Parts: sequence; structure tokens; C-alpha cells
Amino acid sequence: MTLEEIRHRIDTLDTELLRLLSERADLVHDVGVVKKKEGLSIYAPEREEAVFQRLLKLNSGRLPEKSIRAIYREIMSAALALEEDLKIAYLGPAGTWTHQAAISKFGHSVDYLPQPSFADVFDEVARRRANYGVVPIENSTEGAVNHTLDLFADSNLKICAQLFLRIDNCLLAKISRDKITTLYSHPQVFGQCRGWIHTHFPHAQLIDCASTTRAAELAAARPDAGALGGPLAAEMNGLEVLERSIQDSATNTTRFLVLSENICPPTGNDRTSIMFAVKNEPGSLYHALEPFNSLHLNLAKIESRPSKKKDWEYFFFVDLLGHCEDESVKRGLDGLSTYCSFLKVLGSYPNTVP
Repeated sequence: MTLEEIRHRIDTLDTELLRLLSERADLVHDVGVVKKKEGLSIYAPEREEAVFQRLLKLNSGRLPEKSIRAIYREIMSAALALEEDLKIAYLGPAGTWTHQAAISKFGHSVDYLPQPSFADVFDEVARRRANYGVVPIENSTEGAVNHTLDLFADSNLKICAQLFLRIDNCLLAKISRDKITTLYSHPQVFGQCRGWIHTHFPHAQLIDCASTTRAAELAAARPDAGALGGPLAAEMNGLEVLERSIQDSATNTTRFLVLSENICPPTGNDRTSIMFAVKNEPGSLYHALEPFNSLHLNLAKIESRPSKKKDWEYFFFVDLLGHCEDESVKRGLDGLSTYCSFLKVLGSYPNTVP
């Protein structure tokens, strides 16, 4: 075919795609009407993941998985906006990695509400000023985000989904790198780039900030400063990206949680998060975890945090594979409760992978 013939064929396909998208939008509207009548949640992580998996299995063309997910993420985002004026709270300000994670999960068509703290994200969802909240829970280099773990103790919110975001930190500045004497960033980012900083800026003053966006703002206002953060923070503050992917681990990834009032239904491939405190007796933790071993339930992770209610008392956070409605998981939780002074299921949700 000639170039003009190829372009004509593309125009024809675009016309058909638009017609099909409009038809899909009409059906999405009908779904929203039914959900509202039945009191169902508009956002369904289990359905979302099922759609992705089905499309990926059907895909036999040139588009890779990453592109298929990105295209349908925006289609689904537009659909969510049609069904409801969806609001997503996240740890702000705009331009942070959490903001980018929220967009990667919900797309560009919904409304985003930046919050100044983890507690405010929880509070916005609990007060129903936001439909969902997005918060970081752990980084592959720096480990657990303790602020998030601590807030679950007094919250009734549930985890309904998780997502993973590759974190490629960059050196940002509006001056040449040889003039930089001060670096701004979030403490987690400094930790992720510790080796690079030691090699390239061993004598620089490191100043902690509440977010990478704030770090970029401060760097933009000083003639001797740079910031560590993402390209979006640079774009928003008129900075140049002087060097990309400066984190010590090439596969630096952060796991984020989506908060809501409801637990996600089973999908057949799920993860359940729980928190508990054991009785102050010898062997309590060992005996508490033993039922999971006997039932062959895979524990994906375990963390401990001071309860902040009583000295030397701890909460344990455990992720296990399976859904809280699965019979084996129910039996495991029943066995666990025998040795606990406190037990809470934080949520069951699709076990998506990085």
C-alpha cells in the first residue's frame, strides 16, 4: 500500500474505534445504573484485573502487555468517571510518586485530592469525601512505610487493591551539577540513592522534605541546590533532569495500597493482609503462626510495630496468599485468634505482581 492508502486505512479504523468506544460507554453507563440500584461499589478491582487478564490472553498483535494495560487503564478511567464523580485521595502534593501511582491505577479521567499526610488520606476516605485512597506501604530497597502501618490500628478502612510502581529517581536542577552544594528530597529517596550520593555528592548538604515535589520547589528557588525526584516534579517546577535512574537498585519498586470501605470479592488469585497482637505468654507468636503452616498457607511477609498503647507491646502485620473467604484461610485465622489479644483483617484483594 502507498502512504496515503495506509493513512486512509488508519482513519477508517479510528472511526470504527471511536464508534465502539461510544457503544462501550453506553454499556458502562448501564452498569453504573444497575450498581447504584443494588448498592454496589462503582470501582471493582476484581473485575478490572479479570478484564486485563482476558485481554492479555487474547492479544496476539504487536502491542506489548505494558501498552495494552496503559490503553485500557485510560478507557476504564473514562468509564469510572461516567459512572460516578470518582475522587481519589493520595499523599500529595501533585507530582509525587504516590500521585503517579494513583494515576497508573485510576487513569486521568477521575478527580485527585492531594493530602498533606498519610492520616489525612485515611481521614478523607473514612469521611467519604474521597471514594478511595492511595498510600505507599513498602519499598523494595527501604522496606516498610511505618506511618501507613501505624494508621491501620485505629482505622476501619480496608485494602481493596495493590499496585507496584517502578521508582526511577532523577537528579533535578536548573543549574549545572558542578554548582550543586545542597540536595533536597524525601528521606526514603535519600535512602534509595545512598550509594549514588556518596559517589557523586559526598560533601553535599542533604535536607529532608515532606515530598519530592516540595524538594523540587525548594531547589528551584536556590542558586546552589538540586533535588532528587521524578520527571513530573521537574516539569512542574521548571527544573532539568540532569541524570536519570540514580537509585542504587536498578529494580527499585514501591508497593502501594488502595483504601476503601469494602473488601474486594475473591478472584482466585488473592492476597489477604491482617494485623494482630499476641498474648504476653511464652511461645505465643510461634503458636499463633503454626496454623498457617499446618494448612500450607503461604505467608508473603511479616512486619512488627510498637502498638503505642502499651510499652513493649507490638502489632504484627502479615500478608498471606488467599482470600479471607477461602475455607483454608478462615481456618487459619480461627487458629490464629486463639493466641491473639487483638486480630483485624485489613483486606483481601487481587494478588497483582510487579
